[in-house]
Amino acid sequence: MRLLDTIKSPADLKALTVERLPQLAQEIRDAICHQVSRTGGHLAPNLGVVELTIALHYVFDFSFDRLLFDVGHQCYPHKLLTGRLPLLDHLRTRRGMAGFPEPSESPFDLFRVGHAGTGISTAVGMARGDALTGEAFDPKHRPDGRRVVTMIGDASIVNGVAMEGLNNAGTLPRQFLVVLNDNGMSISHPQGAVSQYFDRVRLSSLYADLKKSAGEILKHVPGGSLVREAYHRAGEATKAMLDEGGWFEQFGLKTVGPIDGHDIPTLIGILSEARDFPRPMVLHVKTVKGKGFAFSEADASKFHSPPAFEFDTPEEGEPAERACRVELKSEGRSFTSAFSDAILGLLARDPKIVACTAAMPDGTGLTKSLAAHPDRVWDTGICESHALDMMAGLAKTGFRPFFAVYSTFFQRAFDQAFQEASLQGLAVRLCLDRAGLVGGDGAVHHGFCDTALLRTLPGAVITAAIDEPSLIAALEFMRTHDESLSSVRYPRDVVSARLANQPCPPFVLGKARLLTPEIANPDAAVLAFGTPALTAFDAAEQLKGEYRIEVYDARFAKPVDAALIRRLIESGTPIITLEDHSIVGGFGSAVLESAQEMGLSAAGVTRLGLPDSFIHQDSRSKQIAEAGLDAVSIARAIRESVLRRADTTARGGPGASRPAPEPKGAIPLNAALHGQSRP
Repeated sequence: MRLLDTIKSPADLKALTVERLPQLAQEIRDAICHQVSRTGGHLAPNLGVVELTIALHYVFDFSFDRLLFDVGHQCYPHKLLTGRLPLLDHLRTRRGMAGFPEPSESPFDLFRVGHAGTGISTAVGMARGDALTGEAFDPKHRPDGRRVVTMIGDASIVNGVAMEGLNNAGTLPRQFLVVLNDNGMSISHPQGAVSQYFDRVRLSSLYADLKKSAGEILKHVPGGSLVREAYHRAGEATKAMLDEGGWFEQFGLKTVGPIDGHDIPTLIGILSEARDFPRPMVLHVKTVKGKGFAFSEADASKFHSPPAFEFDTPEEGEPAERACRVELKSEGRSFTSAFSDAILGLLARDPKIVACTAAMPDGTGLTKSLAAHPDRVWDTGICESHALDMMAGLAKTGFRPFFAVYSTFFQRAFDQAFQEASLQGLAVRLCLDRAGLVGGDGAVHHGFCDTALLRTLPGAVITAAIDEPSLIAALEFMRTHDESLSSVRYPRDVVSARLANQPCPPFVLGKARLLTPEIANPDAAVLAFGTPALTAFDAAEQLKGEYRIEVYDARFAKPVDAALIRRLIESGTPIITLEDHSIVGGFGSAVLESAQEMGLSAAGVTRLGLPDSFIHQDSRSKQIAEAGLDAVSIARAIRESVLRRADTTARGGPGASRPAPEPKGAIPLNAALHGQSRP
């Protein structure tokens, strides 16, 4: 039996000898790699923290102590050590293990986290809370009290919120441990002066002897007090290890490291000392992202969060880290790939265009542009707020800036979109990838509120793409729109070729596009914002022979096509608005507001969108069905809308001059209204 199969809780881990822990580490690494190869998920981040996570759980008792993750995509080993191995087979689905910390799964998960920079601040809050309740560890008065640990990556530490957290953490008069997981990577290679500082620390000649010296120090220091005594007794090597140039010392946090994050005995020894240190401390741990497999170590960016893939497993007796053939599975050309080629073309044509991303060059499709135009395209690191402000500065100097960012991460830069872009009348252009439902990453990554946020900004222009030609057309519209902030949203999905035989007209401000043939007196009209327009096609097909449906690609959520809305309402045509965005404040709300502003009744408008609740991890198709945005649900909503219109007509309400025909084979109206079934 595998050791991993015997671990039902961290108590089982603590029963193992230190000598057996490397075997457990390899089993965890194998289990994660094989599962991610089947379902996709975060691979390289988790492979890199296996030994570190084992050591943390071996030393601390996180059934009582506090462990808070930053970002959270490195939590798989933690989950396997806290009794969730049975959930691994259904990773990133509702039936199985979430890909991020999930409190509903286990009390060992304290926060749902998927955004960077938050771990230190929430940990400070819990540390202060425990102090107020008298539960905090105190070496004299409460030696059995709660300890607090937060784990953050070297790329996340430069995030503004992390810096604010560090600034406050240094004022804590108690134990508080920040574990800095330094793998020289974020999702891609980290950027900025702080990452360069860590490079210098890693390359220091002191690091080569660090592992040996740390072990010797622990042997010879009476009482084993690494921090309080060894600092004064072990000479210049240890002093450098603790001081590390004093960078974190300026925040009031004692610093230890860098130490080898894959040396379990050393980790356990140092963590055992740090556990009882009564002041805030940073433990700098050097790890290898993607550790254990040659393919993930060689290209940790590609295997940060890969789709399912096939690989040759090692033969029995061969090391798991041997080189092996790997083939990523692909369902087709993605919107990200389409954007990648489109923005590269714009950069080539227009020398005024500049672009940036916040630590996501691969994820947003800017990698090729970074290579082709290094003087006009930048990766700022995990600093969305800075990135947007930088783009505003470039707009002020006459350039046409494009900021490529996931919808969920744009939320972090909304204040800058307001203050430095919209308020100044600057034409910053937002390219919002992963808009709508994102599948296995779940609630922490859904892009469900970008439209609602941006609609509040005066003059903002908000667009959405439905396929590759419309994305290209939207970007071209934004390129020449120099009057205000603008955005285009597109999903984590493959681009459809459904409209390949139709020409894609240019975007015209505030004008929708009719996708179906024009119909005189249609029974209903679907106004869809973004790719749900293509799902509406399927719904219209289901209703063919019953109702005549027009489907519109709305294109704009601000400004909406007021003339179209007026025409449909005044003709008595039921309107179904459709969007993969929150029903609160989204495109449907914009349609209702437009009708009200024109003094028109919106009684015939039905809104479909994401519900006012969080949708958790699963396949994107299942999430869409759960939200009622699949073709069957849309068809049902159309039927109900037409029946309501018919009932209103029968009662002499709006639209009485144009009654809807009873569809062939339909349930009689009165029976349908009273819940009766077909004879």
